Amino acid sequence: MLELIATMFSYHFMQRALIVGILVSLCAALLGVSLVLKRYSMIGDGLSHVGFGSLAIATAMGLSPMIVTIPVVVIAAFLLLRLSTTGKLKGDAAIAMISTGALAVGVIVLSLSTGMTSDVNNYLFGSVLAMSVSDVRLSMVLAIIVLILFVVFYRQIFAVTFDETFARATGSHAEACNMLLALLTAVTIVLGMRVMGAMLISSLIIFPALTAMRVCKSFRSVTICAAIVSVFCFFIGLFMSYLLSTPAGASVVVVNILAFILFAIIGKARQ
Repeated sequence: MLELIATMFSYHFMQRALIVGILVSLCAALLGVSLVLKRYSMIGDGLSHVGFGSLAIATAMGLSPMIVTIPVVVIAAFLLLRLSTTGKLKGDAAIAMISTGALAVGVIVLSLSTGMTSDVNNYLFGSVLAMSVSDVRLSMVLAIIVLILFVVFYRQIFAVTFDETFARATGSHAEACNMLLALLTAVTIVLGMRVMGAMLISSLIIFPALTAMRVCKSFRSVTICAAIVSVFCFFIGLFMSYLLSTPAGASVVVVNILAFILFAIIGKARQ
């Protein structure tokens, strides 16, 4: 087993996928706890569709995909937050509207240009071969910034997660904290699209948080457990992908599903 793992990580593309995947899994799990508790778990799915649309446009125009996609997805995250807080549109309706619109734009752009190129296909479904050295460097820097900001503003995120009205009443900058949460989520989604793909990246936000909630009760314990589960599931999923020659993103999702079932059984047995 150890020899097989050593052989697997002797390939540079697997090393790059592991580094980025673990960092993204960690960021997604930490943010996912707050998003799930705030009933905003599908924001990852919506933003990934926006990412695909902006990626298609960037590819058609010959621009750098990452440089174009990150600011577009960040703006979309802020717009989603603004639409939901004004009360004119519910969170799920705003997500559905923006995500389907962005996906439609991306499909139209592709149909008018060269079609579904391999690079866009990698973003849509994920590919461990798609990670370049520059992608890894940029992803590492941005992921570390996300983790640092989450730790620094942990108390504020905790406050707006459980009682945003009380947080506003006590003088906390709830609006700024929500904006920060949207920003961190948007960056994490874009970083994870290379490995997981736009169609599957939201699973890294949803599954670890829901899995941890089966056995943990406090916000801190759920957050820590979700982070551990997310990193573990990604490693096992990547290993299974190499062993069985299956897509990395889909393999990680399947491992997360199995982990959720296992934790659900443990949670029921403890009751």
